[in-house]
Amino acid sequence: MSGTEDGLRAAEQKMRRSGQPEEAVRAFASAYERLVAGETGLLPSDELEPAEGVRALDELSGSEDGRGLEKVAAIKLNGGLATTMGLQQPKSLVKAREDRSFLEIIIGQTLALRELHRVRLPLVLMNSEVTRERTLAALAEHPELEVQGIPPDFMQSMIPKLEADSLAPIEWPDDPSLEWCPPGHGDIYGALRSSGMLEALLEHGFEHAMISNSDNLGATLDPRIAAFVAAERIPFLMEVVQGTEADRKGGHIASRREDGQLVLREVAQTPEEDEESFRDYRRWRYYNTNNLWVDLRALADRLERSDGVLELPLIVNRKTVDPRDSSSPAVVQLESAMGAAIGSFPKARLLCVPRSRFVPVKTTDDLLVLRSDVYTISDDVQVQPIPEREGRLPYVELDSRFYKLLDGFEDRFPDGPPSLREAERLVVEGDVTFGEGVVVKGSVQIETREPTRIEPETVLSG
Repeated sequence: MSGTEDGLRAAEQKMRRSGQPEEAVRAFASAYERLVAGETGLLPSDELEPAEGVRALDELSGSEDGRGLEKVAAIKLNGGLATTMGLQQPKSLVKAREDRSFLEIIIGQTLALRELHRVRLPLVLMNSEVTRERTLAALAEHPELEVQGIPPDFMQSMIPKLEADSLAPIEWPDDPSLEWCPPGHGDIYGALRSSGMLEALLEHGFEHAMISNSDNLGATLDPRIAAFVAAERIPFLMEVVQGTEADRKGGHIASRREDGQLVLREVAQTPEEDEESFRDYRRWRYYNTNNLWVDLRALADRLERSDGVLELPLIVNRKTVDPRDSSSPAVVQLESAMGAAIGSFPKARLLCVPRSRFVPVKTTDDLLVLRSDVYTISDDVQVQPIPEREGRLPYVELDSRFYKLLDGFEDRFPDGPPSLREAERLVVEGDVTFGEGVVVKGSVQIETREPTRIEPETVLSG
């Protein structure tokens, strides 16, 4: 047996000992074998064409009565901690705006849609070991959310990190939890099946699911999209936005020249010589929002044919076992993107949606905009830009030395965010604390070498 075969067997055994489902073990083995065989997952530009013939959301007719939502479930990816912001808590429990967390707003949106359209609409979370306990406790405060027969969550799987040289599972006694990593969001399809969630949804009459990230409050269930997916019998639909300069490093959709199949291309799947092409957002016009609509029966049939494994393009992530310590041993993490499943369904479609449906919060820069008066939250808990800022949110860049971590961010906006409704750009270099009622107009850049306080009601213009 070769060294890599030994490494694969050891990794499989480690997964089984930790209680990982067999679908997850098989998916990992498939990714491992493809890695050893030399698969890179690269998608060269000369094998692709831009996607064409994409419908727009505002072209879809009617269905405002909500009939399209009768057999739809909402699934939110909820496995992440707010580590980027310096926290060790579920990101969905971070306060988003008006003293409500992301999860509280999502719950409010779900209940409002149920009341408006008289539909069951289950809210289901894909949790991880580090998010499950706290988010289930938050859900338990809303017993009215329960839908008979549908559990509130299911678990994503975990896979071993691999030694970069030997591809054996890494051992790290200092912190054994760092020996593991999630296999990327592409794990959701196998996890739906192995957890029994897919079967439960189908048994209780649900035919479609909208899958989205819990940090994207624009990803609400639109009955027009639900009706469109059902009427056109679309097995997999991805919401996309038209690219801008800010999207140049994002995942875009292309059509494979050899067969016309839609595929998702991420930066990690781009050959070095195609990096300039990858950044051409005018050519690759449509960008993934991670708002996905899936026909649950089509997914179940597809998984049944492949023994529970949806073989998605491989993403090889090279890191250190302790991501906070660059001197710790190098590891390989095998991942996949959930949007890449578009390549598994020959009749998959795209739908171009407004930017208001794609507002993920990845940094405190994003959080400041979301909390500001650029956004409003309606009685039915829809979080939308104010009309005059639709499609043109202000650019915010805060000095990461002082604002990257949420505690530091909160300390420097003790009385809330400044007004950004008339702002085009806010760049802060240095340690600046904002008083109550500060207004930013136009393009403003603040540079200081000393801690500085901006007095309440100050108007900053540029």
